[in-house]
Amino acid sequence: MGVQKGKDLLVKVHDGTGYVTVAGLRARRIAFNAATVDVTDGESAGRWRELLGGAGVQRAAISGGGLFKDAASDALVRVAFFGGTLLQAEVLIPDFGTVTGPFQVTALDYSGNHDGELVFEIALESAGALTFGAL
Repeated sequence: MGVQKGKDLLVKVHDGTGYVTVAGLRARRIAFNAATVDVTDGESAGRWRELLGGAGVQRAAISGGGLFKDAASDALVRVAFFGGTLLQAEVLIPDFGTVTGPFQVTALDYSGNHDGELVFEIALESAGALTFGAL
């Protein structure tokens, strides 16, 4: 796998008929995390921490920011945020694969200077099992 362009990391949301790319994003990020379950006790070898495999909670977080375009995808995100509903989202990671599953919009920020463009930032948190599909 060679060097990839950042613009090729795509965040998409399902509009009921298919996935549409979230318009205007200039920066995007997906992060995966897994909580650990510490089972260390007084008899742990050499007082080294012991973890219980497969017991922690996994999660994914999507974030991004860019120009506010007032496109159809912006409306999907806005409606999901104010309605507290989940979105089916897909993240395309070039030469790696796609991550798909339910996400909740946890932050939606709009800002702009009087002599500049209107921008937005978005954060989504996984809300269920995610699937990975290799490219």
